[in-house]
Order: sequence, then C-alpha cells, then structure tokens
Amino acid sequence: MIETERLILRRPELGDLDAVHAMRSDPQVVRFIGGKPITREEAWHRLTRSAGNWALLGYGMFAVVEKAGGGLMGEVGLMQACRDLGPDFDPYPEAGWALAKAAQGKGYATEAGQAALDWFDRSFGRKRSVCIIDPGNTASLGVAAKLGYSPFGSTVYHEKTLTMLERLPG
Repeated sequence: MIETERLILRRPELGDLDAVHAMRSDPQVVRFIGGKPITREEAWHRLTRSAGNWALLGYGMFAVVEKAGGGLMGEVGLMQACRDLGPDFDPYPEAGWALAKAAQGKGYATEAGQAALDWFDRSFGRKRSVCIIDPGNTASLGVAAKLGYSPFGSTVYHEKTLTMLERLPG
C-alpha cells in the first residue's frame, strides 16, 4: 500500500503468522512491550486483531517489509486496542511500532511510522492520536518524539507504569 525509500507497508496477511510469532517471541523485542515472549496462539490473536482493525475501521497496523530482502521486519501503524485507559486515551487512534531485532537501530521505525501517519492523515484527516511507551524504552521514546508525540501523563497498564503520549492536529 505504501512504499518508502527502503520499506513496503502493507496490510497483514495470513502468511505473516510465522514472522509475527518469531518477532514477538524474541525476548529482546518484547522486553518493553509486554515483557514476555508470546505463543503462536497469541501471535495468531495479534494478527487477527490487526486484520479486524482494518476490516472494521479502515486502518490498522501495517506489516513492514524490507524492500532489499523482502522479509517482514515488523508492525507499524495506528489501531484501536480498547485498553480501558480512560477518556483521554481510549477514543483516539493509538500509534504503535514493533520491529524485529534485525531491523532495530536502522531508522525503520521512524521511516515506517512517518509513512503510516502521513497515510492516516491523508485518509482520515489529521486528528489527535496517542501511544503508550515504557519510560525505560528510550529508543521508542525517541521515535515518538521524531513522529511528533509529546508526553501528557502516565498510566498503569498490566501492572507497569507507562508514559502516555499524544500527537495533536495542526
């Protein structure tokens, strides 16, 4: 759907299951996003939740594919996760990004995140969006800042205190 200099962003596909499971079962990848490797069943639930966001809302997490190698490098986009974090968070599209270990540190999260936000803004109009990030995840906080997100509070989610960030219209 979207091409950047180095990446292709597309809707998730059934064939992505193994790559999603491999990425999200890597302890280094999930240390700040849930903290524990997921099972194949949980990877299936993530994949079908993403497909459900696309079917119901017209947007969701993109599968991020590296042009050079053709492999799935991660997931980036906006979604609705219904986290029950309150009226300052839940009604708004939530940005997220997760990249396989081999894709980290190359600027892919920022490149894909900006492309996804630009697409969302063109498709739905620029509106407030939010995200949550572990305060120890300095790399992700840096990506968020580059994408225009600023902290607006904190919350406890799954027994962890997380920073809530927002990107405002305008």
